[in-house]
Amino acid sequence: MGFDVGKVELHCEKNNTAHNTNDISVNRLIVRRGQSFLVTFDFHGPFRSTTDLLELTVETGPQPSEALGTRSVFGLPEGRGKGSSWKVKVHQGSVLPVGSITLDITSPADAPVGEYSLSVKTSATASVGSSLGKLLLLFNPWCQEDWVHLPEEEERQEYVMREQGLVYKGSEKYIGSMAWNFGQFEDDIVDICLKLLDVNPKCLSDPAKDFSARCNPIYVSRVVSAMINANDDRGVLMGRWDGQYDGGMSPTHWNGSVEVLRRWLKYGGNPVKYGQCWVFAAVMCTVLRCLGIPCRVVTNFQSAHDTDKNLTIDNFFSDYGVRPKKSPDSVWNYHVWVEAWMTRPDLSAGSLYDGWQAVDPTPQEKSTGVYCCGPAPVKAILQGHVDLKYDVPFVFAEVNADLVTWMVFADGSKKKISTDSVSVGQNISTKAVGSDKRVDITANYKHAEGTEKERAVYNQAVKRVNIPEDNSNGIHDGKPGVSMKIVELTKPISGKDIDLKLVLNNNDSVTRKLVINVNVQAMRYNGIPSSQIQTELKEQKLLPNQDLTIPIHIPFSVYGEKMRESNSIKVSAVVTDKDNSGAVYITEKDLVSQSPLLTIKAIGSELQYSDMMAEVVFDNPLSEGLRDCFITVTGSGLLTGTMEARTPLIKQGQRLCVKIPFTPYRPGPKKLVVGFNCDQFRDIKASCNVYIKPSPVLSPHCCRM
Repeated sequence: MGFDVGKVELHCEKNNTAHNTNDISVNRLIVRRGQSFLVTFDFHGPFRSTTDLLELTVETGPQPSEALGTRSVFGLPEGRGKGSSWKVKVHQGSVLPVGSITLDITSPADAPVGEYSLSVKTSATASVGSSLGKLLLLFNPWCQEDWVHLPEEEERQEYVMREQGLVYKGSEKYIGSMAWNFGQFEDDIVDICLKLLDVNPKCLSDPAKDFSARCNPIYVSRVVSAMINANDDRGVLMGRWDGQYDGGMSPTHWNGSVEVLRRWLKYGGNPVKYGQCWVFAAVMCTVLRCLGIPCRVVTNFQSAHDTDKNLTIDNFFSDYGVRPKKSPDSVWNYHVWVEAWMTRPDLSAGSLYDGWQAVDPTPQEKSTGVYCCGPAPVKAILQGHVDLKYDVPFVFAEVNADLVTWMVFADGSKKKISTDSVSVGQNISTKAVGSDKRVDITANYKHAEGTEKERAVYNQAVKRVNIPEDNSNGIHDGKPGVSMKIVELTKPISGKDIDLKLVLNNNDSVTRKLVINVNVQAMRYNGIPSSQIQTELKEQKLLPNQDLTIPIHIPFSVYGEKMRESNSIKVSAVVTDKDNSGAVYITEKDLVSQSPLLTIKAIGSELQYSDMMAEVVFDNPLSEGLRDCFITVTGSGLLTGTMEARTPLIKQGQRLCVKIPFTPYRPGPKKLVVGFNCDQFRDIKASCNVYIKPSPVLSPHCCRM
């Protein structure tokens, strides 16, 4: 005989708060695996836990089964569903004589993540149970048995709970940061993340197997890496690097992930246009944090893209300074990926490769036939263990490839000028825990350049991928007769002229007749020239043991328009000796112009549900008007969407001041992020921190059946 269930209380607010999911919702049950949660049943009469039946069933995915870990039956009396991976016990708060029983339910720490149905049976003769609704199960960095367990609470707050962060961009000498709104706790984001998993090709091919494999963060992170780009699936973002963004948004437009993910869902899973590496990485960070996998965004400056997997990058110049041959290899000013925290029992019985794993959603090269990358253990990259899963050789090359420079002559012949074992992989950066400081984590990826250990690891990596060893050790052939460098005279600021000088030094006692070609190009951040800015050719004598200085002036009127869809300026000098055609000298410098000042600040009482104002200020630095100006402001927990303000003209010397009202709805540390665009400047960014205190009066929440 069964019992009638009068009421079921899922304790959504209490459970979600205990599971650190209440920032997502307190109106639906969202819990983390390996941690108990409470459900209360009120029966019409006394309940005897030793004899009366209370059987629960949880199921996820199509064709759920105990064998795949996607179904479990458990309950009372004790031992019901013996062998079940889900466990239950009577909570001490139960009042059995009046029919009130609270169950303490614990999922296994390796249960598949996702949406589960929960049902109950109180009669052995009932064929199916009564539905209690749905619950969402996420990874649990707080649980020691979970593969994503992160020991330090301060790090869990940063790498799982923090909704905003910083992404580093620029170049190795001009490191800048932009604020990014991850927004993983916005109401609809968790459902979008699960939708992303549901439409991945592996799920469409074998859904039962895919839902079962969602127990594994290695598998999930790899799937997410593939699904953030749209190259071979119904992924989120379409990449574009040619400066032509018709039909979409320039990648520099985005300030956060929420708008990107919502657009993807709104338009039926069609890719959002357009993304580049920092957008791909930041959106992936949102998805992983939402699912419960600790992660952070990482930037590698002077990042190599090794297409032929030989751990070297070929760089070509002509004798007039321009790169005449498009090499499939390249060195990007910077490249951004994600590090995700997890154990790697698939690689080692111990903890040798546990911890941070490089995972890269930018579609660069295929991995087992799919545009994805990682997870590659950072510890394996450091040790040169490039024969391990996944994609360790590619990431190793990004941070530690050797750079070979070639001169291409008019007849098509080429000459090897130098091998550089130092330049690739500089200032690998991520945001600090608990502050907006930059942390240099280069030492996590490679030993110090110039050390025997670094060369030993590189040579070991070469052997592991079966490449013939180059014994040049990165040394130029002989001491160059001429040394030279490009020196800044003024700090590059967008809107102002740029002044530099080329300094040449003759290291011996011979007078040299030199042909000097100085070339200036607008560059995309991935190392590809976008347009020619200017070039200058001259002949000069360089006296023995003397310096020669050549000024380089780049007017804003010449470079400004060409920088609207470019990220940096490359100034290169190619010098040939007229009396020795084999003597060729090359130097180059990357410049990243500082944007004009844009500011944002929050005005008002920093209290949840109170009325506040965001004040944005921009001064026109040019001697002409700025047209078609518009501002975007975002901030999860502060604004429910992206706010826009437009003005047709900012006159010469005029100040623009815009105030945007908002009502913060989630307490804690937050960021306001602003972007500014006009006909002369593209995507100037600024941000400010806001700490929202919780409201003393909150409306009660519950979820009942």
